[in-house]
Amino acid sequence: MPAKDFYHDTVKTALIKDGWVVADKSLTFMVGKRSAMIDIAAEKVLIAERNTQKIAVEVKSFLSPSPMNDLEKALGQFMLYFDIIAERDPDRVLYLAVPQATYNGIFSEEVGELLLRRRPELNLVIFDPNLEEITLWKH
Repeated sequence: MPAKDFYHDTVKTALIKDGWVVADKSLTFMVGKRSAMIDIAAEKVLIAERNTQKIAVEVKSFLSPSPMNDLEKALGQFMLYFDIIAERDPDRVLYLAVPQATYNGIFSEEVGELLLRRRPELNLVIFDPNLEEITLWKH
Protein backbone atom coordinates (compact mmCIF):
# COMPACT_ATOMS: atom_id res chain seq x y z
CA MET A 1 0.00 0.00 0.00
CA PRO A 2 1.44 3.41 -0.97
CA ALA A 3 2.26 5.91 1.75
CA LYS A 4 -0.23 8.69 2.43
CA ASP A 5 0.64 12.08 1.06
CA PHE A 6 1.86 14.59 3.67
CA TYR A 7 -1.43 16.54 3.53
CA HIS A 8 -3.78 13.54 3.26
CA ASP A 9 -5.38 13.99 6.69
CA THR A 10 -5.48 17.78 6.26
CA VAL A 11 -7.48 17.46 3.04
CA LYS A 12 -9.75 14.84 4.58
CA THR A 13 -10.53 17.22 7.46
CA ALA A 14 -11.09 20.11 5.02
CA LEU A 15 -13.55 18.04 2.99
CA ILE A 16 -15.48 17.04 6.10
CA LYS A 17 -15.64 20.71 7.18
CA ASP A 18 -17.01 21.49 3.70
CA GLY A 19 -19.89 19.04 4.20
CA TRP A 20 -18.53 15.97 2.42
CA VAL A 21 -18.91 12.42 3.71
CA VAL A 22 -15.44 10.93 3.37
CA ALA A 23 -14.80 7.21 3.11
CA ASP A 24 -12.31 5.76 5.59
CA LYS A 25 -10.37 4.00 2.85
CA SER A 26 -8.84 4.90 -0.47
CA LEU A 27 -10.68 4.32 -3.73
CA THR A 28 -9.05 1.40 -5.53
CA PHE A 29 -9.65 0.23 -9.09
CA MET A 30 -8.23 -2.89 -10.70
CA VAL A 31 -7.03 -2.46 -14.28
CA GLY A 32 -6.01 -5.88 -15.47
CA LYS A 33 -3.49 -7.15 -12.92
CA ARG A 34 -2.64 -3.63 -11.70
CA SER A 35 -4.35 -1.59 -9.02
CA ALA A 36 -4.74 2.16 -8.97
CA MET A 37 -5.34 3.75 -5.57
CA ILE A 38 -6.81 7.25 -5.30
CA ASP A 39 -6.30 8.99 -1.97
CA ILE A 40 -9.81 10.03 -0.96
CA ALA A 41 -13.34 9.14 -2.02
CA ALA A 42 -16.11 11.45 -0.88
CA GLU A 43 -19.79 12.01 -1.40
CA LYS A 44 -21.99 14.99 -0.75
CA VAL A 45 -25.75 14.84 -0.66
CA LEU A 46 -27.29 17.77 -2.48
CA ILE A 47 -30.57 18.09 -0.64
CA ALA A 48 -32.08 20.62 -3.04
CA GLU A 49 -31.57 18.29 -5.99
CA ARG A 50 -32.04 15.03 -4.05
CA ASN A 51 -29.00 13.66 -5.73
CA THR A 52 -25.58 12.49 -4.62
CA GLN A 53 -22.42 14.11 -5.92
CA LYS A 54 -19.39 11.80 -5.85
CA ILE A 55 -15.76 12.86 -6.06
CA ALA A 56 -12.32 11.33 -5.82
CA VAL A 57 -9.43 13.46 -4.59
CA GLU A 58 -5.77 12.85 -5.28
CA VAL A 59 -3.71 14.81 -2.73
CA LYS A 60 -0.36 16.29 -3.70
CA SER A 61 1.83 18.33 -1.35
CA PHE A 62 4.37 19.83 -3.77
CA LEU A 63 7.10 19.75 -1.11
CA SER A 64 10.13 18.80 -3.21
CA PRO A 65 12.76 21.37 -4.21
CA SER A 66 11.40 21.28 -7.79
CA PRO A 67 7.78 22.42 -8.23
CA MET A 68 8.06 21.53 -11.94
CA ASN A 69 9.00 17.94 -11.08
CA ASP A 70 6.10 17.77 -8.62
CA LEU A 71 3.76 19.15 -11.29
CA GLU A 72 4.90 16.59 -13.87
CA LYS A 73 4.32 13.70 -11.45
CA ALA A 74 0.99 15.04 -10.22
CA LEU A 75 -0.32 15.63 -13.74
CA GLY A 76 0.73 12.16 -14.91
CA GLN A 77 -0.96 10.51 -11.97
CA PHE A 78 -4.06 12.68 -12.36
CA MET A 79 -4.42 11.82 -16.06
CA LEU A 80 -4.04 8.09 -15.38
CA TYR A 81 -6.67 8.19 -12.63
CA PHE A 82 -8.93 10.40 -14.74
CA ASP A 83 -9.02 7.81 -17.52
CA ILE A 84 -9.58 4.92 -15.09
CA ILE A 85 -12.44 6.70 -13.33
CA ALA A 86 -14.00 7.69 -16.68
CA GLU A 87 -14.35 3.98 -17.49
CA ARG A 88 -14.93 2.42 -14.08
CA ASP A 89 -16.93 5.04 -12.16
CA PRO A 90 -18.10 7.70 -14.64
CA ASP A 91 -20.41 9.41 -12.13
CA ARG A 92 -17.41 10.34 -9.97
CA VAL A 93 -15.44 13.55 -10.61
CA LEU A 94 -11.68 13.54 -9.99
CA TYR A 95 -9.93 16.45 -8.27
CA LEU A 96 -6.29 17.20 -7.59
CA ALA A 97 -5.87 18.71 -4.11
CA VAL A 98 -3.03 21.22 -3.79
CA PRO A 99 -2.04 23.64 -1.02
CA GLN A 100 -2.92 27.31 -1.44
CA ALA A 101 0.78 28.19 -1.76
CA THR A 102 1.13 25.78 -4.70
CA TYR A 103 -1.91 27.26 -6.41
CA ASN A 104 -0.54 30.78 -5.85
CA GLY A 105 2.86 29.54 -7.07
CA ILE A 106 3.26 27.20 -10.04
CA PHE A 107 -0.46 27.08 -10.94
CA SER A 108 -0.50 30.89 -11.19
CA GLU A 109 2.59 30.93 -13.40
CA GLU A 110 2.43 30.57 -17.17
CA VAL A 111 2.94 26.78 -17.07
CA GLY A 112 0.08 26.31 -14.60
CA GLU A 113 -2.22 28.64 -16.50
CA LEU A 114 -1.43 26.70 -19.67
CA LEU A 115 -2.42 23.42 -18.03
CA LEU A 116 -5.63 24.82 -16.62
CA ARG A 117 -6.51 26.32 -20.00
CA ARG A 118 -5.63 23.24 -22.11
CA ARG A 119 -6.83 20.53 -19.70
CA PRO A 120 -10.49 21.18 -18.82
CA GLU A 121 -10.57 17.83 -16.99
CA LEU A 122 -7.98 19.12 -14.49
CA ASN A 123 -10.18 19.98 -11.51
CA LEU A 124 -8.43 21.45 -8.49
CA VAL A 125 -9.40 21.66 -4.87
CA ILE A 126 -7.20 24.22 -3.17
CA PHE A 127 -6.78 24.03 0.59
CA ASP A 128 -5.23 26.02 3.42
CA PRO A 129 -3.06 23.52 5.33
CA ASN A 130 -3.00 25.66 8.49
CA LEU A 131 -6.77 26.13 8.75
CA GLU A 132 -7.51 22.68 7.26
CA GLU A 133 -10.11 24.31 5.02
CA ILE A 134 -10.88 24.38 1.32
CA THR A 135 -10.30 27.82 -0.14
CA LEU A 136 -11.31 27.20 -3.76
CA TRP A 137 -12.85 24.62 -6.04
CA LYS A 138 -11.52 25.14 -9.57
CA HIS A 139 -13.39 23.32 -12.39
